[in-house]
Amino acid sequence: MNIAFLINQTHKEENGFTTTLLAYNALQRGHSIIYIGLADFVYVDDKHIEAHARVIEQNSQIASKEEMLAELRSTAKVRYHMKDIDVLWLRFDPVLDMYNRPWAAAMGLQFAQLIKKMGRLVINDPDQLIQASNKLYLENFPKVVRPKTLVTRFYSDVLDFMESQNDKIILKPVKGSGGKNVFLITPDEQHNLKQTVEVIARDGYVIAQEYLPEATKGDLRFFVLDGQPIILDGEYAAVQRVQQDGEIRSNIHQGAKAVKAMIDATVLHLVNEVSAKIREDGMYFVGLDIVGDKIMEINVFSPGALGLAAHLSGRDFVGHIIQHLEAKVSTFYR
Repeated sequence: MNIAFLINQTHKEENGFTTTLLAYNALQRGHSIIYIGLADFVYVDDKHIEAHARVIEQNSQIASKEEMLAELRSTAKVRYHMKDIDVLWLRFDPVLDMYNRPWAAAMGLQFAQLIKKMGRLVINDPDQLIQASNKLYLENFPKVVRPKTLVTRFYSDVLDFMESQNDKIILKPVKGSGGKNVFLITPDEQHNLKQTVEVIARDGYVIAQEYLPEATKGDLRFFVLDGQPIILDGEYAAVQRVQQDGEIRSNIHQGAKAVKAMIDATVLHLVNEVSAKIREDGMYFVGLDIVGDKIMEINVFSPGALGLAAHLSGRDFVGHIIQHLEAKVSTFYR
């Protein structure tokens, strides 16, 4: 296969990224990999889309992820016709370009839609990703699986919501990632509430969510592939992320610690409640962030931490995903 990965920018890719793991495994399994940045597309007509891409062919002798990234960064870009790819895998984070390149994510999705119309397999489905491009996507799922939520840009609305939630809530941006601008507001911090809302609202809408006491134990990142949990030899592709003392964010790059996940009936019930719609929406590979008996977020663009899940469980989840993709491509072009 020729597997193209649409990313933000090649020089920002790192050794531990899930995209890197997927690409390297695909390369090891005899596939060619093509890296495309959001700024690399060329429109000729609606049936002729190219990209200035970095290509590593399937006969490569690359023996490590580090070698692969070094090769990618040193390889000159070539114009590559999108009719020659088998898969375009959207693995960019829209938030990374929200300030310096606000056009990038939207253009990436538009080109992905055109490539889908050319008859190429695009994952996750770009038509649905437009609807799922921020945290409001979760509101399309049953109320029982999601926390009580308010979306607004007005301090007065947040104040009313806080009073209804016993004066303890989480505030974060509707469009955000990586734990940036996520705040726990308690009665002790209420004097800063107006300022906090204004800080988040500078960049768009604000989400206020009920605080779940189970959040003190961190959160669970649970991976879903084509609407199903990923399970190998009794181990699920999941990782528990435990935040540092005094920290509410469970993001690994914010200092959280990854530990082996314990999957119980509550988690599996939550996954079952959302899996059918995830699959119907063409969300091939997603990460669910779970706290207690609620899903806090559905990550549909570039969910990470798959390598940590594989390491902690001793299972080759990455290889399983590439094998699944091979079968999916075979069926798609049949």
